[in-house]
Amino acid sequence: MNEPIFQNDTSRRIVHVDMDAFYASVEQRDNSALRGRPVAVGHAERRGVVATASYEARAFGVHSAMPSREAMELCPQLIFVEARIAHYRDVSSSIHEIFHRYTDEVEPLSLDEAYLDVTHNKLGIGEGTEVARRIKSDIRRELGLVASAGVSYNKFLAKIASDERKPDGLCTIHPDRAQAFIDGLKVEKLWGVGPATAAKLHDLGLHFCAEVRRKPFAYLVEHFGSSGAQIYKFVRGIDTRPVDPRRERKSVGCEETYAANIERASDAGAALASIAAELKRRLARADFRGRTLTIKVRAGDFNTMTRSRTGGVIGPETPSEEIARLGVELLAGVPWPRDGVRLLGLTVSGRAGGLMTTQEALF
Repeated sequence: MNEPIFQNDTSRRIVHVDMDAFYASVEQRDNSALRGRPVAVGHAERRGVVATASYEARAFGVHSAMPSREAMELCPQLIFVEARIAHYRDVSSSIHEIFHRYTDEVEPLSLDEAYLDVTHNKLGIGEGTEVARRIKSDIRRELGLVASAGVSYNKFLAKIASDERKPDGLCTIHPDRAQAFIDGLKVEKLWGVGPATAAKLHDLGLHFCAEVRRKPFAYLVEHFGSSGAQIYKFVRGIDTRPVDPRRERKSVGCEETYAANIERASDAGAALASIAAELKRRLARADFRGRTLTIKVRAGDFNTMTRSRTGGVIGPETPSEEIARLGVELLAGVPWPRDGVRLLGLTVSGRAGGLMTTQEALF
């Protein structure tokens, strides 16, 4: 089988901007008493989880998604701050206003991360690196926050570059140096390669991208299916995904983890009413309507179950009482765990509308 030929457009200038420890940095900016100290945004209670940790906390091994109890054991002087999501959204909007000074080709990935296509930018700046430098400078000067940026000719490499020199990093991967750079990467750095795929690559004796690049296309497809074709391209620096300022939003959801397990199904109604009220607010904020409602139930032993129904449209106009009622009906189809429930969630999907704008994607 002949090796396929893929087009590799190196004329684009893609910037990936990633705010450094965003939530924690906002809290340190707003409260001078927190500056230079280990800070975690999240809940300090026994079942709490760290949302973001400052770099001072990361020095102790604290990281996002870590249980709060473990974080406190690693760093007894850790300061927990409750998240202010609405405030972070406001700050994120200001960051995106800066992005749009340079280009409207902005693809938001989250409140603190985005791709920008600056090939034809508003200021006519020839070098992507200079655009990234100015954006970082504007964010620091106007918002008092620090961002890292990566620049290259595609999204895959721009993302890797932004991670290279954190915090406050700026890294450019030039087309003529890209292959040597990729060859030295561990396979875990490849976009879409999670723990399971990485373990399978390791089992095949493939630990670095240079080793993967020596394997034929047919070999990778045989072992990894369609993902093998993607891996084949990435290890050659090929990524044709465009920066897309309009994305289709697939779902809107809300979930709650409880300090103490909900012991009886009869006690879950009030919890679902609260979740439904918050879900309705989020549907309104995103102007989202969908036809499928899914309930998520996580038992005390972390076993997770879901049930879904598809029917009429659920959106901002739907009374929260109706969403809660549908949630209770779905919950009735879930075997109640013997040790109770630690988490409940409701999600609306199966969009009944169009595309999200850049600003909608922020929420």
